[in-house]
Amino acid sequence: MFKKLFARIGVGSASVDAVLTTEHFEPGGLVEGRVEIKAGEVEQEVAAITIKLMTIAERESDDESEELNHTIASHKVADALLLKPGENREVPFSFPLHMETPVTVLDVGKNHCKVWLETALDIELALDPTDRDYLNVHPTPVMQHLITAMIDKGFKMVKADVEEGFLNGGSYTSESGCYQEIEFKPKAFFSGVREVEISFVPQADCTHVLIELDRTFAGDGYRSLTLANSADLAEVKESLASLM
Repeated sequence: MFKKLFARIGVGSASVDAVLTTEHFEPGGLVEGRVEIKAGEVEQEVAAITIKLMTIAERESDDESEELNHTIASHKVADALLLKPGENREVPFSFPLHMETPVTVLDVGKNHCKVWLETALDIELALDPTDRDYLNVHPTPVMQHLITAMIDKGFKMVKADVEEGFLNGGSYTSESGCYQEIEFKPKAFFSGVREVEISFVPQADCTHVLIELDRTFAGDGYRSLTLANSADLAEVKESLASLM
């Protein structure tokens, strides 16, 4: 009896560990691995095993802001199962990484972007055992081409973070409830542009790019372009030159 009571608060309960085939990903890429479950000292019923894709998003209200854990996507990788005392289980899983997953591997000093998988066993009337695995999310080729094009135009990347909300570019709207902002500043001391913020809205065959310009004399302005995911660096530079 006491073992069951302790298991409800996590003492002697089951434990969970997600083992990934790799820690390096791109938005839209495949996430594969297995969930390793070690049963505790008592029999426990697991209602489901879920893996959530998480990030930290900044919420702004009035003149204040706060950072919150934000769920980008949730995947049920197993239905109900019964764990016998001391039993070990393995559950394989595979799912696509959400296209709007923020990029974390960026050559920038102020990189506030974090992405992780949170694996949980749903056990009724007990603390749910969880596991957290951080991901290295690299830019897709077309994203990297745009970053390279900005650097070649005389800008440097200075900051990256994730904001809560949706992006609407007229012909497209983001869907994850958060979006990444990558901030660039000109290397030249005198420039007509003080700052450029870029956000990506990737889709299966193309990547939408929303660009916010903070101009020295003309104020803020917005630009939008759509790039084929197969676009090479020359094509990206040509598209960017038509906007800036």
